Amino acid sequence: MRFRKLIPFFVLLWTGIICSPGMIFAQQISHAYDSLASKVLKLINEHRTEMALKPLVMVKQITSAASVHSLNMATGKVPFGHKGFDERMDHLKDKLKPVNSFAENVAFGASTADEVVDLWLTSPGHRQNIEGDFDLTGIGIVKSKDGDLYYTQIFLRKGN
Repeated sequence: MRFRKLIPFFVLLWTGIICSPGMIFAQQISHAYDSLASKVLKLINEHRTEMALKPLVMVKQITSAASVHSLNMATGKVPFGHKGFDERMDHLKDKLKPVNSFAENVAFGASTADEVVDLWLTSPGHRQNIEGDFDLTGIGIVKSKDGDLYYTQIFLRKGN
């Protein structure tokens, strides 16, 4: 069994990505795993429906930010985790304002959508994010040179 790691991160009130050249590159590479990201979203929305929660809507700008973070983790530019979270959320807040709340799940080592969603749902912090009061999401998946998939899912709730 492959080693798997995941770390939840959530902020219920606005705390606070700087658009970088990596964001453009991540948009290009994120398409390699569009079908996997769609399957992750489908599974998460099925879970949310079972919990009487509204489904999340995938947004390109959020997916781009998630993809950059996955790329940065996969290439070792940042350690596995949530480094740069506040900057990612600042950028998204500016692009999608108003934003009331946001959260982020990361994982690596899972090879299928079922596997990563199961990992997240068995972790209380990740599950809290998945079941949170959010309406928008983005999922970025990047493969490292070692063959591990790095996942980032960002959750947002638009405000009034």
